[in-house]
Amino acid sequence: MTHADPDDRVARRAIVTGAARGIGLALARRLVTERYDTTLVDVDPAVESVASELGARSAVIDLTAPDASQRMRALVDDAPCWLLVNNAGIFDTTPLLDVCLADWDRLQTVNTRSMVTTMQAVVPSMIEAGGGRVVNMASMAAKLGTPGEAAYAVSKAGVVALGRIAAQEFGPHGVTVNSICPGYVLTDMGADTRNDEQVASWTAMSPLGRLADVDDIASLVAYLASDGASYITGQALNVTGGMCTS
Repeated sequence: MTHADPDDRVARRAIVTGAARGIGLALARRLVTERYDTTLVDVDPAVESVASELGARSAVIDLTAPDASQRMRALVDDAPCWLLVNNAGIFDTTPLLDVCLADWDRLQTVNTRSMVTTMQAVVPSMIEAGGGRVVNMASMAAKLGTPGEAAYAVSKAGVVALGRIAAQEFGPHGVTVNSICPGYVLTDMGADTRNDEQVASWTAMSPLGRLADVDDIASLVAYLASDGASYITGQALNVTGGMCTS
């Protein structure tokens, strides 16, 4: 009796949004390394060249656009998706009394509503195939927001709540849903909104004495996508270096 080489098995499909740079790019790179057939999605056309360098697929999609659901659904027309990583998001710091409501609405739309769009488009293919994984990127701000982060913190708290309900609804179909709450990760987006003194202050808050690396997040996503994580669902998992323990 012969056994198939694990490297010969059909690659599982994965979709990562917000994948042109930062955490999303690190996630996509890790998944490609783990032999997932990966599609990088981003509003930035640069995602095409990034995906080409990784040997992955790409799609330039504005997840706030009216046709976003249709375009996301087209990504799974030919084969079901095993893993959907909802990473697309934006950040802002503005005192609550000064927040422009249009900016508030945009944060909620990009950070939270876009995940509804992608799940509605992609999860049916998982259900039809008998199972899958959804990982939604939240933030430590969902649990320990700081002054000036009201709009952002609310959007990420919404991600946690959304994941909890989605886990209950999709669980009977073999689809797990979890949220990840990273602490401070010094990506391009993070570096643009913090000075050196603030970075040092955040670093001192971790018992580990460092900020998160994008690979810290990628490792957790890879685990949640694996068969070993089949009984983990509905969770909001901290990757904060001990800054947040609740």
